Amino acid sequence: MWNRAGFPLRLSMRSTVVLFSSPTMNSVHDAAWKSLCKVVHYSAIFDSEIRQPHSRCMENTRVVLRKTLRQVLDQHDRTNIWLNGLAGVGKTSIAFTVAEEMKSIKRLAASFFFSRQHARDATMFIPTIAYQLALVFPKIKDAIMKAIAEDELLLSSAKSHRDQMQELIIEPLYPLQFRKETSYVIVIDALDECSSIEEAARLVKLLTETFSSPNLPNIHLLFTSRPHTDICAAIRPDIREILLITDDDATLQDVRIFLRVSLDNIRTTRPNHFGQPPRSWPSENEFETLVSNAGGLFVYAALVISFISATGHAPQQRLKHLLRESSAVSADIDQLYRHILASSEKSIVHCKMLTCITHLNRPLSLANLQDLFFEDKESLAMMLEAFSPVILNLPYRSVEIYHTSLFDFMEDPLRSMDFYVDRARAHEYLARCCLKSLMRKSPMIDDYAFDRWHYHLSLAYPSCELRNLLALFTEKELQRLVVFAEKGGASSHLVGPLHSARQTCLSFKWIKSLSDIKVAWRIAKASNKVDEVHLNSSKGRRYRVPMPYHVDTEPYIPDIDPRLELSTMPQPGLSQPQPQQAVAVVIDTGEHEGGRSCLVM
Repeated sequence: MWNRAGFPLRLSMRSTVVLFSSPTMNSVHDAAWKSLCKVVHYSAIFDSEIRQPHSRCMENTRVVLRKTLRQVLDQHDRTNIWLNGLAGVGKTSIAFTVAEEMKSIKRLAASFFFSRQHARDATMFIPTIAYQLALVFPKIKDAIMKAIAEDELLLSSAKSHRDQMQELIIEPLYPLQFRKETSYVIVIDALDECSSIEEAARLVKLLTETFSSPNLPNIHLLFTSRPHTDICAAIRPDIREILLITDDDATLQDVRIFLRVSLDNIRTTRPNHFGQPPRSWPSENEFETLVSNAGGLFVYAALVISFISATGHAPQQRLKHLLRESSAVSADIDQLYRHILASSEKSIVHCKMLTCITHLNRPLSLANLQDLFFEDKESLAMMLEAFSPVILNLPYRSVEIYHTSLFDFMEDPLRSMDFYVDRARAHEYLARCCLKSLMRKSPMIDDYAFDRWHYHLSLAYPSCELRNLLALFTEKELQRLVVFAEKGGASSHLVGPLHSARQTCLSFKWIKSLSDIKVAWRIAKASNKVDEVHLNSSKGRRYRVPMPYHVDTEPYIPDIDPRLELSTMPQPGLSQPQPQQAVAVVIDTGEHEGGRSCLVM
């Protein structure tokens, strides 16, 4: 090779190696980083936009507690903290405030805030922590990427937490073991809201064992949870326990400050009700009664403020209405919830819809809820207005319940009493809404009804109305979904739902008539077809129907003439039904000791 001047161009082996190896290494690490970013549970990070509005401590509240926490977290002795207390005492607000303060001084190593609405699953807990550690400690990023590149299953949900911990956290952090001048903190909130309390307890044990090692940087752990039995058992004796109670002087004073500031804010921002300049409100007697009723429970005080400040209502009247019921509404959160729910003119209907929202598989925006509850949009609007003190309905956000204690209240018939709605009935209503949505419009990937109809069907009470609607859906609309899967490349999105629906419709609780057998057959046929499309197999491929036990022979599901009635049953050895002979679905379980048997559906 020659340059423009005519002299030979000299290449060094060293430069050649740099040119060819560096991009390769970078590309591998880039791919690993992208893989990690895809599985991170961003909604679990404490200040995620998805979790808005954030719950933080009001200024000049929790002063003593926050000072105590700061003193422990400033130490270099690896002391961990378990902040526990009943629902509504302010654990999440404290955890958020600590995380925010630690981040501001660059001492927050990571956070994970469990939540029923956003982050219940712990399968990606450790990758989410590792992602944050890589940002806080840039020197360990390459080690984390190398581990991911060398083990394709490291980010899989099937990988054990212990293996993930070793390869994604312990080994990458090991070179920083001598970095002792600064102590960091990992904040983990609401362990009791993890979908599996047992898994949450295992995480506590694994984390405390890991970060107690002297071979790692100084990292404190701050856990918060209710005092659940499994979590209590996982807390080591050397973890500092701080119990949040509601009747100590500091907490009562904090609730008093919260109510005073919040009521003043209502008074000064509602000139239509209080004039300009605003009149004094409330009276001292009203305020003291409100403080006494709150009894040191922050969630009670917050719900009271939400109830009083509801748009479209006069705050003075709402407060008087609440105080008139002071004999029934006290610091007992259940009584407050019953009072708010009873304020609706159609409380039973609206409670059913509220329960349905709490049992959605994922939170939905207002527009998506209106689409799902298409036939009941007016009731939805009335419910959201009537129950606004307990529901968060912000623009461009999903509609969610204000506090997890409402979910607990609605789930317990002894607590919610007349407002209780059975979860199976809620899923029955949601399943009907999904089926109607699929019948009303063209299928779309990522549409809630398209993605989750099978989920609600599997948990639903098999009412006559739902079974009739499913029969109509499978007769007239199911084939449209199969065609969509064939031509639209959506077969992978239908395989799981059809398998789940087939299993549901073949269960003994579901089959009550010949019509239900026809439905099961139609779904099995559609599932078979989508499997063939998805797996690109031969036309004659048949799919084995899942049973609660091992079946050696494939089931025979005959073509059922809708005009036939179920009157006689074929023999197990009969290969196919005779013309004009009524049939049942027969699954041959094969030879066994004592003869041959079959299961009749």
